[in-house]
Amino acid sequence: MEKIKSQIYKYNIILEPAKEGGFTVFVPSLTGCITEGDSFEEAVNNAKEAIELYLESLAEHHENIPIEDEAQVMTEVEVQFKRSQIKNSAYALV
Repeated sequence: MEKIKSQIYKYNIILEPAKEGGFTVFVPSLTGCITEGDSFEEAVNNAKEAIELYLESLAEHHENIPIEDEAQVMTEVEVQFKRSQIKNSAYALV
């Protein structure tokens, strides 16, 4: 009986709220690996499944499996922008 080796891979995912509700999920390290879910939890679970299928396809085609070096953090920041602040700037909006 052949032993099947398994390895744990970690990937950053981006969850983007969809206009119609739920989330669209992107896996930046795995080009074209996109899924969705009606809730945050469903989107994350669907992402895990999509990643597993993606890695399976890579292995079947004898392609390298991308490895991420470290986790990234993405957050939202709020800034107040006053158009008058840049009137005389080279970056002024036209």
